[in-house]
Amino acid sequence: MKIKVLIVDDSALIRSVMTEIIGKQPDMEVVGAAPDPIVARELIKKTNPDVLTLDVEMPKMDGLDFLEKLMRLRPMPVVMVSSLTELGSEITLRALELGAVDFVTKPKLSIASGMREYTELITDKIRAAAKARVRARTIAQAGSAAAGHGVLPQIRNPLTSSEKLIIIGASTGGTEAIREFLMQMPSDCPGILITQHMPEGFTRSFAQRLNSLCKISVSEAAGGERVLPGHAFIAPGHSHLLLARSGANYITQLDQGPPVNRHRPSVDVLFGSAAKCAGKNAVGVILTGMGKDGAAGMLEMKAAGAQNFAQDEASCVVFGMPREAIAVGAVHEVGALNALPGMVLEHLAANSSRALRV
Repeated sequence: MKIKVLIVDDSALIRSVMTEIIGKQPDMEVVGAAPDPIVARELIKKTNPDVLTLDVEMPKMDGLDFLEKLMRLRPMPVVMVSSLTELGSEITLRALELGAVDFVTKPKLSIASGMREYTELITDKIRAAAKARVRARTIAQAGSAAAGHGVLPQIRNPLTSSEKLIIIGASTGGTEAIREFLMQMPSDCPGILITQHMPEGFTRSFAQRLNSLCKISVSEAAGGERVLPGHAFIAPGHSHLLLARSGANYITQLDQGPPVNRHRPSVDVLFGSAAKCAGKNAVGVILTGMGKDGAAGMLEMKAAGAQNFAQDEASCVVFGMPREAIAVGAVHEVGALNALPGMVLEHLAANSSRALRV
């Protein structure tokens, strides 16, 4: 069965190019192309698409308003088509909160040729979206604080907790998974490093949004920052993020080397650096995402003594990266997204208690 795709964009050029790109894939077919959400609504009823590609800025109804209604009334996989601007990145992050699976960015110049250069990226995201678990959303759920998880374990020994680190990797569906995870972190939690597959220009807005929601400080890594308790650093879209040492301190390090597993930033690069620099002081967490990035690096972390956790299939948008890490034997514990923060803190609390008794 081919993946049925409905394209929604007010630009006739984008509709034409997207139709061309998708139509050339042997496993996909374009079942319709709509210039606005009003037409799209009728085409959804008529064609019953598997995936919708949706522009953010459109006439008659804003893309976000349409998405919010769609995810409440007829949840389906949506890939946003976004402008690579500061405002565009903020709107796109809001779309992900509302339930969009992923997004692609329109090139700033030479849109037609630029979109064709993105063919592999666009079609990969559509394939992942077709497999995604999409659930109905309410306005309260989107962007609301995590609640109902009870009192989270406390790390009892600040001397050892300052040496501990939480290292997180994610891809498709990861922006919301990371948000939920970080919003449960206490203000004195161990330092956190995060690689989320996301293009340059979006990671800063993502970090700023998380910083406004969380008890901890969240920022885009610039390189050279000390990794301290209560602080999280997100890999910028243009560079790999690594953990490094400067004397007795952990610091962030950026590297613009070639992509690994077709990604820069790469989760494998971050996890591999944590294995080398932190060893048993690191806790690895692999969340929802397409592909296998992170599996090899997490196995290195395990060999170095780290404790590793993976998000379970039921709570993942795409159970790709966690599945691969589990398959190679890199994961110690698997849990639902809303349970993972407590599981990680429980492990750290027990570990610090043992250190205190020694």
